[in-house]
Amino acid sequence: MYFFPDAEIEAILSEDIPYGDLTSRLLGLEKAEGAVECFFREEGVLAGAELAERLFRKAGLTVTRTAQDGDVLSAKTVFLRAEGRADRIHAVYKVAQNVMEYASGIATRTRAMVEAAQSVNPDCRVVTTRKHFPGTKRLSLLAVEAGGGLVHRTGLSESILIFDQHRVFSSDFAERLKTLRRLDPERKVAVEVADVEEGVRAADLGADILQCDKMSPEDVGSLVARAKASHSGLIVSAAGGVNAGNAADYARTGADFLVTSWPYFGRPHDVKMRMSASPDTQP
Repeated sequence: MYFFPDAEIEAILSEDIPYGDLTSRLLGLEKAEGAVECFFREEGVLAGAELAERLFRKAGLTVTRTAQDGDVLSAKTVFLRAEGRADRIHAVYKVAQNVMEYASGIATRTRAMVEAAQSVNPDCRVVTTRKHFPGTKRLSLLAVEAGGGLVHRTGLSESILIFDQHRVFSSDFAERLKTLRRLDPERKVAVEVADVEEGVRAADLGADILQCDKMSPEDVGSLVARAKASHSGLIVSAAGGVNAGNAADYARTGADFLVTSWPYFGRPHDVKMRMSASPDTQP
């Protein structure tokens, strides 16, 4: 469950209607009643529906939702209906649509990548990076989990991942790694590596996780075979350019998980918003 405070719900709405809805006001839509029904134009994985429901309710509408985030829905299957004053429907429906389309796009792409990876390696997991669009963290991560993926890192505060950019500032990486372990013995240490030999050296120095950056599937497979043979419990991940098209190739190497930003970037998953007016309420 991802918690969205009421203040955040209100902020999402106020971005679109900071001073009301001019068109609806001039048309007198506050005197009309109606409903809006939401469904996919093509099959996909639903995400953001719970947040959309809260947006509609915040506008004073009555909501019926028949599907959960993470459900795979066929085209034209209505999963949410909101009804009430027409001006309130217009005040919120586009924002709710944006939330669901953006999140469902991420969830659907994540599911495609998970299915590709696990078709050849059922134990391989798909995890997403913190390279989501700024300001969308909660919604992006919610969508990833709805699609069957896991969160790699929510930020910099809870895990240790040493990049090449960190090693630039260390003249003795082996010693710094020992010091780091002493300072925080509870956490696993991940080290990004760029080739097989660098990965073997990092494993020999005591890295718990090797994150293979932009390495070919062949090289990842070679590193998995060499490093895991001599380091029990070592975890190896593949990162950099991993997507649904090559996920099976990387999963087949024996990598424990695939690190990716790919699900975040792509077209939204179209949600149709079908409106209807209640009889005898039109202005």
